[in-house]
Amino acid sequence: MMTWLIYGIGGLAQLLFSARTLLQWVISERNKKVLTPALFWKLSLIASFLLFVYGYLRNDFAIMLGQVLTYFIYVRNMQLQGEWSRMHQLIRIFIIIFPLIIIAIGYNNNKQDIYNLLNSEDIPDWLLYLGIISQIIFTLRFVYQWIYSERKKESSLPLGFWALSLLGASLIFTYAIFRKDPILIAGHVFGIVTYVRNIMLLRNQS
Repeated sequence: MMTWLIYGIGGLAQLLFSARTLLQWVISERNKKVLTPALFWKLSLIASFLLFVYGYLRNDFAIMLGQVLTYFIYVRNMQLQGEWSRMHQLIRIFIIIFPLIIIAIGYNNNKQDIYNLLNSEDIPDWLLYLGIISQIIFTLRFVYQWIYSERKKESSLPLGFWALSLLGASLIFTYAIFRKDPILIAGHVFGIVTYVRNIMLLRNQS
């Protein structure tokens, strides 16, 4: 039963990630250019929250790392679009401190620590390194997007974002196959198709 609950959390997270991507894709197709609605970032934040929990329950450092690195970039994009200040203050506080609570409780209770997380019997070292590198590349897309948006003073998704998305997603998909993780496999198959399409749209714009 616990296994189904874990996969349920991960599945919901990936559904939300796919929903945000589909939303962005449909809006961009209608306007014949790449656009980023505010709902994209809201769904991203909720999905990241859930996938972080999924990674924790799966004892998968690569998944957790990827979500922690992008979590606050989603918040920043919501700030740039004026959506963050519209949320209730208690919700904002919870969102900010949640990852810190998980780390403080989960890895300082003599049951699970950083050493165990990085030395899982289920994940050989080479696969763990592949997962970490994949997540770092996948995360760099949002670092790039963040810097780009800060310079433009508006939230947008440039070509470099989609190129890094495609590379990172392809690597994570490879990791997921070796990890035998149906949640990651299902989530990134749809993403890869969307990233390719957005690259095509941006090239047509120029």
